[in-house]
Amino acid sequence: MNTNRSFNTTQLVILGLMTAILLLMAYTPLGYLNIGPLAITFNVIPVAIAAITLGPVGGAVTGSVFGLTSFLQCIGVGGTSAMGAILFGINPFLAFLQRFVPRFLDGLLLGYIFRGVRRLANTSAACFVTGFCSAFLNTLFFMTALVVLFGSTEYMQGLIGGKNILVFICGFVGINAVCEMVSSTLLTGAVGIALYKAHFVPAPSHAAGREHAAG
Repeated sequence: MNTNRSFNTTQLVILGLMTAILLLMAYTPLGYLNIGPLAITFNVIPVAIAAITLGPVGGAVTGSVFGLTSFLQCIGVGGTSAMGAILFGINPFLAFLQRFVPRFLDGLLLGYIFRGVRRLANTSAACFVTGFCSAFLNTLFFMTALVVLFGSTEYMQGLIGGKNILVFICGFVGINAVCEMVSSTLLTGAVGIALYKAHFVPAPSHAAGREHAAG
C-alpha cells in the first residue's frame, strides 16, 4: 500500500513538473521559434516525457495543456500566433478544435507508442521513437486539421495557391518540421533514458533482460 501511494505521488509530481515546464515554455520564448507563418515548437518535448513516464493519460493531460496554450495564443494570451488570430477571426470554435485536438491526440497516442515500441525493442529505442513521433504526429495532426477545417476558406485557398495538398503541406511546414523532429528525438531520448535509469520509468517484467541491456 505504501509503495503504491509513493508511486502515485511520484506520478503526480512528474505530471506537475511537466505541466509547469510546458507552461513556462508556452509563455516564454523557450517554447517557440517563429519562422514565417508557422513556428518551430519545442512544447512537444514535455508532452513526450509525460507520455513516457506516465503513459497515455499523462500524455493526454499535458497534450491538452499544450493545446489550450496554443489556442490562447490565437487571442493574444501568452504570445500571438499570426495564423491563429486569422483562423480565430474566421471561426473561433473551429480554431479551438484545430489547435487543441491535435495536441490532445498526440499526447494520448505517444503513451501507447512508447509501450508498443518497448515491447519490441528496449527503453532507449522507445524513448527516441517516442520523441520523433511527438513532433511528427503533432505536425501531421495540426496540418490535417488545418486543411480539413479551414481548407475551403479564402485564407487557406490563398496559401494553397492551387497546389496539390501534399505538396502544399510539405512546402509549408518545411524546415520547421524537420527541426522539431530532430530536436524532439534527441532531447526526449536523452531525458527519457535518464529518467529510466533513475527508476522513474519502471521496466516491464516480461522484458527485464532486454531492459537491463538497454541500461
